[in-house]
Amino acid sequence: MAGNQSEAGRIISEAAQAEGAPGGPAKGSQSAQMQSELTRQRNSQRNFEKIAANVPSKLVDAPDSITKEDAQAIHRAETRVSGGQRPQSGSLSSQVQHQASVNQGATSKSNTTASLDSTTQSQLDRQANFEDVAAKVGDKLASAPESISKEDADTLHSREHRAFGQTEKGGLAAQAQHQVSENQKPS
Repeated sequence: MAGNQSEAGRIISEAAQAEGAPGGPAKGSQSAQMQSELTRQRNSQRNFEKIAANVPSKLVDAPDSITKEDAQAIHRAETRVSGGQRPQSGSLSSQVQHQASVNQGATSKSNTTASLDSTTQSQLDRQANFEDVAAKVGDKLASAPESISKEDADTLHSREHRAFGQTEKGGLAAQAQHQVSENQKPS
């Protein structure tokens, strides 16, 4: 990844020079937008690495300790690193999700009286709602971006804000809203 980042930095630098911006990208320029996207990708990658640091060892050493919250955290981080694309089958987040489901099933069967408090359940429901909408809109963005509607983008934005208290700059909701703007431009 470091090689790709240095190559990206070189390309951004060349673009800034071509734009005639001394000392770096000019605010609002294409090279500034490229720099912003590179920074977002780096931050997403760091966040994913931080969250994923302990998960592989948990899968091997203590798989029964993996929770639904672990699975959701790694899924969100992996989705953001991949630019809003749903993690593929066999990815780290899908393995963690599978193990969390197995663990939840074992817990439910062995202790049916255990339940989550309403606040925790509500948060999990909000995250699940976001993930459902994100998966649908992410698929649309990848396969048929012209079919993204304002309602799709607004719903995704709302669900992300409800689930996490904010929306990620450059995230899937922002990409969907940008696509709606592009779709509404006269041809």
